Amino acid sequence: MSAQPPRQLHLNVNAWLQGFVPSAWRVPENDPRGFVDVQHYIRVAQAAEAGKFDAIFLADSVSTDGLATGPVTALEPTVVLAAVAGATRNLGLIATASTSYNEPYNIARRFASLDHVSGGRAGWNVVTTADGLSAKAYGRDAVPDHAERYRRAGEFTQIVKDLWNSWDDDAIVGDAASGQFVDTDKLHPVRHQGEFYSVQAVLNQPRSPQGHPVLLQAGGSQDGRALAARHAEAVFSASQSFDEAVAYARELKAGAEALGRAPGSLKVFPGLGVFLGGTEAEARQRHRELIELVPVEHSLRRLAGRLGVPPELLHLDRPLPQDLPLPNNGNGGHTFFRAILARSREHGYTLRQLLQNMAGGGGHREIVGTPEQVADDIEHWFRGGAADGFNLMPGLLPSGLIEFVEHVVPILQRRGLFRRDYEGSTLRQHLGLPVPVPAR
Repeated sequence: MSAQPPRQLHLNVNAWLQGFVPSAWRVPENDPRGFVDVQHYIRVAQAAEAGKFDAIFLADSVSTDGLATGPVTALEPTVVLAAVAGATRNLGLIATASTSYNEPYNIARRFASLDHVSGGRAGWNVVTTADGLSAKAYGRDAVPDHAERYRRAGEFTQIVKDLWNSWDDDAIVGDAASGQFVDTDKLHPVRHQGEFYSVQAVLNQPRSPQGHPVLLQAGGSQDGRALAARHAEAVFSASQSFDEAVAYARELKAGAEALGRAPGSLKVFPGLGVFLGGTEAEARQRHRELIELVPVEHSLRRLAGRLGVPPELLHLDRPLPQDLPLPNNGNGGHTFFRAILARSREHGYTLRQLLQNMAGGGGHREIVGTPEQVADDIEHWFRGGAADGFNLMPGLLPSGLIEFVEHVVPILQRRGLFRRDYEGSTLRQHLGLPVPVPAR
């Protein structure tokens, strides 16, 4: 028997506005209007591709809360990634789209289109939407119940997969002599009647070079984990500690295997905020300067929103209460709520210290240090089974990503952890995932 190839680390860049820290737009190197400038995202993508990253990831939201003190996600991600596709050759293109305020056919068509335009590099990050401002933007009086949102998401995702698989790979005949273009016997209409959706359709385009877009999921609740175990090929997580991340990855992968999925068919990518310096002291100084540019009221409002409490109930010089109920009676977001409480509990932070060590109330784990220290941390988590890779979140974009590519990636390559060049052209090939075979 031939030896199994060694596991390979995966790296995505989360192109969050001008950087992970809410003050990133204020530094001289960044244009405040960068959040609506497609060239900004192209520069980030090209830096990621130079570093042989797996993918660029764009989150999404329609909430405008916080605009007084900083930018919000604005441009529709798949539109941006279509432009990025034309400016890159290998980099994967992952976008968030919510199942709460879309229709399955639209999402199936949109992401399949991006997959064709890019030559098989698209990925869809499946989420539900828990904030009240988004509900009102879409004409809803309130956020749907958490369990209902995830039942809807499960049904939605299955329909999208069925639509993506509604063509056989050899359905296109293209016989100019006979005039036959498609063998319609190789089209498989979706006939779905469920709790939330009724869909009778064949997708209006064939399968892409990678079969269909890679399915990702972000959501750490039990309902979210169940959705991931059934459908996701990769998961974006918000683990705060090594032990917690190991337990999370094991539970998630065991859940997928219990449903009959093959080992290795599900990857776990924790978010990781990164702040580099030539020395640890320099890195900490740069981190501190960025955090000090974040208005305290912005950080408090952001954190309070994630916790589902009024900002005035939070006291800067006291520890965060650990007995807080889940936001919006359990109907709010669970992932960052639990991550924030875990970080506060682990370090015994006061709220002020917590804000200083969570990029102004963000929720993802951060590492501040030299390239060697960052590489050591990544290697520890990867080799120890806490992560298959990371959704990298540099404090500044694109400069923080460029520093990572120039100084951390070569260390990971020398250690045999990360590729020196792309070995394929599709996102599935980068991630080591097979082309899906439709069930007939």
